[in-house]
Amino acid sequence: MEHELILGLLRSHAARVTDAHEAAMVADTISFVEREPGCLLRACVPGHLTGSAWIVDAARERTLLTHHLKLEKWLQLGGHADGDGDLLAVALREGSEESGLARLRPVSAEIFDVDRHWIPARKTDPAHWHYDVRFMIEADPSEPLVRAVNESKELAWVPVNGVTALNPEESMARMVRKTVERG
Repeated sequence: MEHELILGLLRSHAARVTDAHEAAMVADTISFVEREPGCLLRACVPGHLTGSAWIVDAARERTLLTHHLKLEKWLQLGGHADGDGDLLAVALREGSEESGLARLRPVSAEIFDVDRHWIPARKTDPAHWHYDVRFMIEADPSEPLVRAVNESKELAWVPVNGVTALNPEESMARMVRKTVERG
């Protein structure tokens, strides 16, 4: 049942995607969910679904980024589904846990962006794919931040137009473009 809800969200997003690279990743993610019954679990060896929060201020001028402890790069907040098929709830939970923000509000229940990225092997975890389903979440930058020390080196509200100076990857640049386009 929850796989059908996820597939419905992904197919709806696929119909709106105009970027060819993202469209290919959405198609890969749909195929992955269709063939992997354990796609919501970390134990799924080829990869698993994650939920991310692209947290923005009300004016869409700033976004909250984390300097990820393990991956050593600036990213949006988010994490593993751990069996939860409500990926928006996962994004909200992870956004709150990683930032300390209590007043997070989804801009929409629709998917904002989808990305598929390779996670290198680390200690006992084999290398695997993250099929990352991202939602735009609004927050108040005046609310105090509390960094999750086991997840992040730093948290910072960054001007949207300055994100790619911290992380020039296409995945981040695409979310910046979408934010600017939607205003």
